Amino acid sequence: MIDVRPVIHAISRLAIAMGGLMVLPMATDLMRGDPNWQAFLAAGAITVLGGGMAALATSSRSRTLTVEQAFLLTSGLWIVLPVLGALPFMFGAPGASLTDAMFEAMSGMSTTGATAFPRLDGLPRGTHLWRGLLQWAGGLGIVVVAMIFLPVMRVGGMQFFRSEGFDTQGKTMPRAGSIAAQITEIYLLLTVACAATYAALGMGGFDAIMHALTTSSTGGFSNYDASFGKFLGPPQLAASVFTILASIPFVRMVQAMHGDLVPMWRDTQIRAYLAIIATLVGLIVLHQVVWLGGPADGRLLTEAVFNVTTIISGTGYFSIDVTQWGHLPFVLLIAAGLIGGCSGSTVCSIKVFRYQVLFQAVRGQLAAMQSPHRVRPLRLQGRRLDADVVHSVMAFFTMFILTFGLLIVGLALTGLHPRTALTAAWTSIANVGPAWGPEVTSNGSVADFPTPAKWLMIVGMYLGRLELITVLVVLMPRFWRQ
Repeated sequence: MIDVRPVIHAISRLAIAMGGLMVLPMATDLMRGDPNWQAFLAAGAITVLGGGMAALATSSRSRTLTVEQAFLLTSGLWIVLPVLGALPFMFGAPGASLTDAMFEAMSGMSTTGATAFPRLDGLPRGTHLWRGLLQWAGGLGIVVVAMIFLPVMRVGGMQFFRSEGFDTQGKTMPRAGSIAAQITEIYLLLTVACAATYAALGMGGFDAIMHALTTSSTGGFSNYDASFGKFLGPPQLAASVFTILASIPFVRMVQAMHGDLVPMWRDTQIRAYLAIIATLVGLIVLHQVVWLGGPADGRLLTEAVFNVTTIISGTGYFSIDVTQWGHLPFVLLIAAGLIGGCSGSTVCSIKVFRYQVLFQAVRGQLAAMQSPHRVRPLRLQGRRLDADVVHSVMAFFTMFILTFGLLIVGLALTGLHPRTALTAAWTSIANVGPAWGPEVTSNGSVADFPTPAKWLMIVGMYLGRLELITVLVVLMPRFWRQ
């Protein structure tokens, strides 16, 4: 039987940290004389008290987690923390229902960026700051999970990265502290640099901080109904640069911070990611200029770069209605959302690495059909691709496509328009953010969706953020009989 006490203890300590984080939006509203600060005080007290009691009840001397406990920790963490993160939305502005509050918190922690609030303009600053902090914490958390837990748990081919300087020899905690410290340092530097850049380009102080939190996490929450439509021009290009930086493996940035830039330059995943972005931008610009006869100006290029990078990275900001570009650009953007960025970063979706493995596997199979008796080992980034990596990636692709299809059907059965069902399933499972359809409000909100549809999207965001297999393993009866 799996000992769940270390898992509960770890989640409880993180809950205490979340409760402490609520001091920031509480102080923001208190200084502005907004009574909404009381909601954060109540939610923070409940979170810290509950987390503290659970931590004391499950205290243990063990500082390591088994692989089974790591599965439980990652699966449980993204349930407990969103539940606690939803409390301020119910206790204070906007006075959300349980469904809408949970949707917003899950969208924040999973860095999806979709919103269930019908109006963002006019909400207290503390509420906006809390939305940004949820995404920032979720982005940091998923990088730690991707670099420490998923390789050990052999999820979706991530075991390929176990030798990237962070191998934990089957135990997930001995080096977790030092790894998390390095990640946090890079993450903080990226966030501060992003905020400073936004401020230098004309954003107000609060807007710069808010959007830096949701850019560095590739989350996409904004404090305006118009999203990034409030900040056209240079801020869009800055956002594109920082979302790309947040989309590359953090291990490469750690190495770069220590003066070694060669691994970043040689990383085929990063090069492929940048090439995909350049190709998509080029195709959209050509379509608008050559096919539609539009003007070839800097404005078009800026919008193309911004919207491609924000969708492929799963950030989900919007500045214009991209459906007005035509069918081909819209399809390209949907495809971009199903690609995602690099493994070991804040991004979600399938990720470039898995496509590279898929292409290598297809290439190897075709070569084997031509020369059945010749052995050709599969290689990626100069390293051999073991069979278990390939099988894990194939399993992930299968589960992703199956879950995507089931979500589309489920959302359509709730009464949503087919296009709404498709894009809502897409934005949930790939954690992208925007959706399009008759039921989507002008600010991109799902406020008018039926309650069952919102809960299906919550499940989709949860599964997509934790890479599907992490959750499905825990649901298997055999897992609990170990």
